[in-house]
Amino acid sequence: MKKILVIHCGDEANETSSLSFRGREAEVRRLGCGASAERARELIAEHDGEVDAIGLEGLPIHLELGRARLGHGLGATLPDAATTTPVVDGGGIRSGLERWGVILADRAEPGIFSQKRILMLPGVNHTGLAHALGRHSSHIRYADPEIYFGLPDVPVLGSRWTLDQAAQPTLERLKDAPFRKIQPLPQPNSRTPVAARCAWADVLAGDVWTIRRFAPAKLKRKTVVVPWAREEDLEDFRRRGVSIVVTLMPSLDDGDDLGRWSPAAIEALFVALRHDPDAPLHEDTYLDLMADLEWQPAIRYLQDHEAGIHRFAFVIHPLDISFIHKHPAFRWTRYLPDDLVESVAAYLPPMYISRITGGESPTTGQRIEGHLISLAATPRQMMRHGERFTYERLNQAARMAERKGARLMGLGAFTSVVGDAGATVAHEANIAITSGNSLTVAATLEAAKQAAAHMGLTDLTRGRAMVIGATGSIGSVCSRLLAQATGDVVLVSIEPEKLIDLKRTIECESPGTTVTIATRPGDLAADCDLIVTATSAFGQRILDISACKPGAVICDVARPPDVGPREAALRPDVAVIESGEVLIPGDIDFGYNIGLPPKTAYACLAETALLAMEGRFENYTIGRNIEMKRVKEIQRLFDKHEFQIAGLRSFGRYLSDEDFAHKRALAEGLLSDAEHLESVRRDTATRLAAIPIAAKGVKASGRNTAKWAMLAGGAGLLGLALLRRRRR
Repeated sequence: MKKILVIHCGDEANETSSLSFRGREAEVRRLGCGASAERARELIAEHDGEVDAIGLEGLPIHLELGRARLGHGLGATLPDAATTTPVVDGGGIRSGLERWGVILADRAEPGIFSQKRILMLPGVNHTGLAHALGRHSSHIRYADPEIYFGLPDVPVLGSRWTLDQAAQPTLERLKDAPFRKIQPLPQPNSRTPVAARCAWADVLAGDVWTIRRFAPAKLKRKTVVVPWAREEDLEDFRRRGVSIVVTLMPSLDDGDDLGRWSPAAIEALFVALRHDPDAPLHEDTYLDLMADLEWQPAIRYLQDHEAGIHRFAFVIHPLDISFIHKHPAFRWTRYLPDDLVESVAAYLPPMYISRITGGESPTTGQRIEGHLISLAATPRQMMRHGERFTYERLNQAARMAERKGARLMGLGAFTSVVGDAGATVAHEANIAITSGNSLTVAATLEAAKQAAAHMGLTDLTRGRAMVIGATGSIGSVCSRLLAQATGDVVLVSIEPEKLIDLKRTIECESPGTTVTIATRPGDLAADCDLIVTATSAFGQRILDISACKPGAVICDVARPPDVGPREAALRPDVAVIESGEVLIPGDIDFGYNIGLPPKTAYACLAETALLAMEGRFENYTIGRNIEMKRVKEIQRLFDKHEFQIAGLRSFGRYLSDEDFAHKRALAEGLLSDAEHLESVRRDTATRLAAIPIAAKGVKASGRNTAKWAMLAGGAGLLGLALLRRRRR
C-alpha cells in the first residue's frame, strides 16, 4: 500500500483515509502545520523516507497568475527538507484538471457557465480555471487586489484587461508573503472587502477557504466553483444562499461524488503511483494517470427548491406605442409625440423584465423557470429597419438569457417574423432557439375548431375555410392542415407564385380537396365559415368584414392583430377570436403583465415552456418552412404534459356561451332573410369606409410621417450618444 502525507496550513490535526485508484490501495494522512514553514519542514523531515509522496496543501512552492510564474520565498524551500520523498504542491496537475473539470461540468450541465459574470477569488494559482471559464464568458474579474493588498472594492480594478499588466507585480509582492496571507482560513464575521464584486458576479471561482473568508454573508443564487470542498464548506455556502457548488477535482472515493481531495493530495497520489520513480514531477509525467480518471465534477444544488429546474427565456416587445407608455419606467413618454418615442425606443438594448415561476408538469413533475426579456422596438420599427438591426438585439437577448441559465429562447410576436424567422439567430446564438410557431399553428386550429362548434359548425368537413397570408410560415401549415380537415380551402396571398406551389402541395397531400387561390379575399369571404388571418402587413385592410358570411369565425393569428375592434364591431354576428392561448400547468406566475389573464400564455411562449418541460433544448421551430411533423409532435407533448387551450377571447374579453348564442341568433336571422343580409352588408360597407385603413394598429401612411421621421432620427442619434456615454 502506498503511503501519502498531506501537510495543510490549518491547525494540526491527524486524519487518515484509504483510497483505491487503478486497483492499487493508498493511505492518505493529513497533518496541519498551522501555516508555519518551520513546522512544515519538521513534518517533512520526520516523514521523509517513510511515505511515498508528500503534498503541500495551501503551502505553495510556486505562484502563478496569468502568464507570470514565480517561486514563493518560503514554499520553494520546503522540498529541500526531504532527501528521499518527493514533495509537491498540486501545481503539476491543478491547471490541467481544472480545465478538464470545467469542460466536464459544462457537458453535464450545459450552459452552467455561459455568459456568466465570473469573479476569481483569487486568480493566483488558478490560471487553468480562469482560462477554462474564459471560454464560456468574457466577463471575468479578479479580486486579488482587494484580498491580498486591501485595495478599494472598485469594479474596474483587477478586471481582465489589466491582468497581463498586473500579474508580474502582483507575484513580486506576494513572493515573500506569509502562507496565511496567500491561503487564508475561513473565519466567522470576517471582513468582506469584495462585497460589491460579489454582488456583481454570478460565479465565484477560486479557493474554497478564500471564498468563505472574504465573500459576504448573503450569496443568494450564486454559483461557487472550486477545486475541492468538504461537507462543512457546503453547509456554510448553503446558509449563505449559494445555489450551486461545483468541485472540479476527482472524488477518488467510492460512493462519494464530492471532490474533497485537494490538487496537492491528488498530485502526491500520482507521484506515488507513477510508473517511473525517476520521472520528473510535472504534468507530462501525470498525463497517463490523468487520462485513466473516470469522473464527473460534483455539481451540488444546495437549495432544494432550485434543483432540477429546466430554464428557458422568451423575448417580447411592445406591440404598439401604448405598451411603451404603460411601462412604469417610460410613462413620461406619453407627453412626447408617439412617432418620436417609437423611433428612439427601437435603439434601446434588450431589457430584462421578469422571472417566470411555478410551471410544473403533472405527468413527470419536471419544473421549469423562465425569463422574460423585451426588445423596445414595435413591429413597425422592426419593419422599417434592416433585418440585421433586429438580429443584433436578439443576439444580445440570447446572451442575457444564457447568463440567466436558460438553454432555450423563444421568439415572441414579431421577432419570429422578421427576416428568416429565427434561422439566423439560431445559427449565431449559443443556446437553442424556437419561434413557437408549431404550437401557434396547433393552438390556432384547436381554437378555431372550438369557435366553429360554438357557432354551430360542428363538422368542419362540411365547411369552407380561408387562410389570408397563406404562403407565410404559419399560414402555409394552417392551409395544409385545414385542407385535411375541411376539404375546401381558399388560399389568399400577395405572392401568386407561392400560391400556385402551395396549391399543388395540398392537392398532392390531400387528393380531392377543392383549393381556390387568390391575391385578395374579395367576395370569396362570403362563402367561408372559417377565416384564419396570419399576415405581417401594416397600414392595410386585410379583410372586408362586410363581405363575411353570417356566423363566420375569424381566427386572427397575427400579433398585433390584422382585424381591429372597430371593424369587428360592425358585424356582431361574426366571431372574431384571438389565436389559441394556452394555460401552462402549475402555479405559473409570469412576474409581469403580458397582456393576458393570469396563468395564460401566448402559444409561442407556451411552446418554449413546453420544450423546456420536456427537456428538448434544441432549435425546434425555426425558418419559414414549418414541418407538419413538428406541429403534430408538439401537439403530442401538449397533451402529455396536460397543457390546455384557454377560453376563447375577442379583443381581450372572454366570449361566453351567451355571447355565442347571441351571435348564432343574429347569423340565423341574416341567413333566413337575403334582403336584410344585403342591406346589412351595404350599411356595414359604408361605415367601414369611414374607419381609417389600418392593420396591426398602424394606419396607412400620412403626410406628417416624413417630418416626424426626420425628428425621430435626430433624437435617436442623440439617445444613442447618451447611452454610449453612460456605458463608458
